[in-house]
Amino acid sequence: MQDRSIQQHISELVAEEHKLRAAMQAGRIDSAAEQSRLRELEAELDQCWDLLRHRRAAREFHEDPDQVTARPVAEVEGYQQ
Repeated sequence: MQDRSIQQHISELVAEEHKLRAAMQAGRIDSAAEQSRLRELEAELDQCWDLLRHRRAAREFHEDPDQVTARPVAEVEGYQQ
């Protein structure tokens, strides 16, 4: 996955997050559904940002960024605890 694709995916996830919040405010979904999906979106966003940072670091240290793979969500989310 290229940096531009990752950034595009991040933009799509953020747009979905905004739509989800609007749907909640409009009463189209309940709070439990909103919170559940928000947790999923936040985890995926964290994973994307982590991948993007690692690709940039690989480039900085003259390594191949295409060899960098996304880490599991559990690992990425574990950094925050």
